[in-house]
Amino acid sequence: MVETASRARVDKRQAILAAAFDVFARRGYAQACVKEIAEVAGVAKPTVYNHLNDKETLFRQAVDAAADAVLAQNLAVVERLREPGDDPRATLEDVAYRLVRTCDDERSRSLKWLTYAQVARFPDVVDAVHARTGLRLAEALADRLARLVLAGHLRPCEPADAAEHLLALLTGPMEARSGFGMRKVPTAQLRAVAVNAVDVFLRAYGA
Repeated sequence: MVETASRARVDKRQAILAAAFDVFARRGYAQACVKEIAEVAGVAKPTVYNHLNDKETLFRQAVDAAADAVLAQNLAVVERLREPGDDPRATLEDVAYRLVRTCDDERSRSLKWLTYAQVARFPDVVDAVHARTGLRLAEALADRLARLVLAGHLRPCEPADAAEHLLALLTGPMEARSGFGMRKVPTAQLRAVAVNAVDVFLRAYGA
């Protein structure tokens, strides 16, 4: 019975955070109100305050939850490099395409827009999101690239540098094409970004 109540509380908190992120993404921080967040979450307004003390805490927790969700998506993609198969280039291109597709989904674009839009009010949120989505992804990618080096698919190198360079080849064009997350990028362009990034990457790091 206690476990069920605890699970229900966790589920309700997650629903509130998801609703908060949705409202903040549509309204911006200043225009968002707790009443609307409660309505979207399907709970009473006091329930929101019972789980999260105030609007600022709600914003920070909602952004953190969204960043964690984006990271989980990207980590699952990078895990595909554990078994690169007989064609590492094709696997890298597939991974690169899936990464930029995640970067272009609505949650990722909203997360980017929110962190940029609120940088003056919450400058530390940018660092928190980057740590969750950028640094941890780079660490995971470096680990997988190190395995490719050991398998002879990449030349001997510093995996952390290689991961940083590959991510830069992906995120740079995506920032420009999406207007820093303000617009969706056509699928054909996503594929082009992925293929071009891997081509340049392998020219530098290919065995």
